[in-house]
Amino acid sequence: MPLRRITRASLARFAYTGDDARPKVEETTPDIEDILPSSASHARTATISRKRKRAALASPPEDKIEAEEGEGTGQSTPAAPRRARKPARKAVDPSTGAGTVTPPSDWEEMYNTAKEMRLHGAARDAPVDTMGCERLADPAASPRDQRFHTLVALMLSSQTKDTTNAVVMRRLQAELPPSGEGAPPGLSLENVLAVEPARLNEMIWAVGFHNNKTRYLKQTAEILRDQWEGDIPDTIEGLVALPGVGPKMAHLCLSSAWGRTEGIGVDVHVHRITNLWGWHKTKTPEETRLALQSWLPKDKWREINWLLVGLGQTVCAPVGRKCGDCELGLGGLCKAADRGKVIQGHKLREAKVEIKEDVNIIKLEGEDRKAKVEVEEDVKIVKVEEKDQQPAVSTVADAAVPEVKEESKDQSIRPTRRRGNRG
Repeated sequence: MPLRRITRASLARFAYTGDDARPKVEETTPDIEDILPSSASHARTATISRKRKRAALASPPEDKIEAEEGEGTGQSTPAAPRRARKPARKAVDPSTGAGTVTPPSDWEEMYNTAKEMRLHGAARDAPVDTMGCERLADPAASPRDQRFHTLVALMLSSQTKDTTNAVVMRRLQAELPPSGEGAPPGLSLENVLAVEPARLNEMIWAVGFHNNKTRYLKQTAEILRDQWEGDIPDTIEGLVALPGVGPKMAHLCLSSAWGRTEGIGVDVHVHRITNLWGWHKTKTPEETRLALQSWLPKDKWREINWLLVGLGQTVCAPVGRKCGDCELGLGGLCKAADRGKVIQGHKLREAKVEIKEDVNIIKLEGEDRKAKVEVEEDVKIVKVEEKDQQPAVSTVADAAVPEVKEESKDQSIRPTRRRGNRG
């Protein structure tokens, strides 16, 4: 112990005792409990960071284009605030005691806005409009074959894009071998029964799960021949009993082939978009179908599939949604819209309006210039004609010409006079 004290005392002589401007830093290593923030502080920090992120998204970036002097600086239109929406909810009628389902708030406005986009806006001309399964039947075929075409197109459509499905259907309609001598080629029940599975698989290889679909098509053809007299079933139960046909295909086939709508055909687009809109919280397309049918008017059961499939193909895609082009996002109707894209979309629209106004001004200026040039050319023509005629008319034409042009005229005459003097 004494030696230890002596050592410390001897080292203390070399200690620095002067003032140091740098703050003293603790060199002790903190415990792990001190490193990890408490739950309350962590929640408070997360809340602050979320608020800062929302504020950064809500406040538009500064405009780099400076306004010219004498013009007012127009502020960019802020993004429309999101509306509070109540999803579809069950209620009990006090008078009868029967259960009813209250539709989501403002669903009609959202539906009509989406329909306007599909008809005239950013979601028009979707692949489903020209290559949907209900449009792939050969119009030159018999009604029975057309119904069979619709069923086959629906069976091939799962996990396949409409463009690919349309190409495969056209190939089957043109190249499927005939069932026998004298029989026409093309897509028909008889030709599907007669074709070899390997050949059929080769013709539909571009669609998803073509091996399973080849087997389903051959099995379905046999069922239609044996149980439905060569036609497709005209009931939901009969269609669902076919291999590879689910509720979505059955309802779409019944409405397209037989003209009867008994349910909503819900695919991934309908299921995904209606959940994004907050109309319900469902986990499967079948749950979405039952939820929609509980409150959506029946006259929209067939249309909603066309409406939302086209919207999902063009604007509200699963990846890379174009919220800046969507009227629902720009109008604050979509609760899942990307706020940054919505703000950018408002700015782009304002810029387009300004550009259009500038183009109109340029056109007007161009018309004015053209008119001036035509007037000047007319005056020149009059002057040329008047040189050969009377000087009195020439005086009137000269009065219409600017003074600058008269000076240039005098300069062109003076050299001629000088040459005459020299001669």
